[in-house]
Amino acid sequence: MKIRLAAPLQSDSVVDGFGVRTVIWTQGCSHNCPFCQNPSTHDFAGGKEFDVEDIKKELADLENQDGITLSGGDPMFQVDAVLEIAKYAKSIGLNVWCYTGFLYEDILKMGQKNKNYLEILNYLDVLVDGKFVNELKDLNLLFRGSANQRLIDVPKTLKYHKVMLIPESDGIMENFKVKKEKVYI
Repeated sequence: MKIRLAAPLQSDSVVDGFGVRTVIWTQGCSHNCPFCQNPSTHDFAGGKEFDVEDIKKELADLENQDGITLSGGDPMFQVDAVLEIAKYAKSIGLNVWCYTGFLYEDILKMGQKNKNYLEILNYLDVLVDGKFVNELKDLNLLFRGSANQRLIDVPKTLKYHKVMLIPESDGIMENFKVKKEKVYI
């Protein structure tokens, strides 16, 4: 199976989710959010195709990474390949974050036609959903660009059958703030 990526895997990110992460930048997005930070990832024919098995091998060789972040573009446009990568990442002990312009509710609807949209939710720890809206841009938000975007705790959401957000006062966010201060002081 192939996946189209905008760039090679980027390890050691500390801004694309909690902890030290490897980011997988998918290629292709039709949301076309004005002022998107990654407009070069919109073209579905851009970037380069990679074999999913090669991506798995790269993940297996990672050191000192807490998880992966699926971003782009929009990973949900390549749900079959992204699902395989997310399954593998979880199997080797990595947590998985995913950024998408679709809302969680949209993904549930898309899952009626392609079950992989529902299945991938079982392998995500956090879903950052919603299009970037420049008028709602807020540089003080953690891990998202505009106030409409949600940090969804996917395991809790699946358990309680309603969207469960990660509040910024949550212990996870407090741990991040402390680590950030220690790193940059």
